[in-house]
Amino acid sequence: MKVRSAKISDAKVICSLINYYAEHDKMLFRSLAEIYENLQTFLVAEEDGKTVGCCALEVIWSDLAEIKSLAVEAERRGKGVGTALVAGALEQARYLSVPRVFALTLEPVFFERVGFTVVRKEALPMKVWSDCAKCPKQNECDEIAMIRTLSEAGSPAGEPPVQRSLWG
Repeated sequence: MKVRSAKISDAKVICSLINYYAEHDKMLFRSLAEIYENLQTFLVAEEDGKTVGCCALEVIWSDLAEIKSLAVEAERRGKGVGTALVAGALEQARYLSVPRVFALTLEPVFFERVGFTVVRKEALPMKVWSDCAKCPKQNECDEIAMIRTLSEAGSPAGEPPVQRSLWG
């Protein structure tokens, strides 16, 4: 399995993965237009040339980023795909020198296994809640806020952890 930056050719699969979970009230719907607009924030997991998972890392402020839209093909759940995607996002956060990464999740056990701890939602800045206006559960939110402090900023030799070459 390989984790890499998303490409234009991944957009429809990313949209499908996310919206599968949105249909089951596990995350917010994302339009294909939203995926294209934010494609540079996405990582994908690829296995045998097929995209089997995705997640996005969105920088919120100088000291905080969010892992969003973590979605794995249903038949690939529990096989390390989500863990690899979160590791890739954390590596990217280190490269960007973002010291803290959070997630809003319905799967706290998964995030605990990858080093996150539960925090009060109120501990996160208001800017975090911009997506709440679009959420049908905004008045009865069941997501759990989790955060991880990164021990090291930067990646070895100052190289980006995920290839971002303009030519492939």
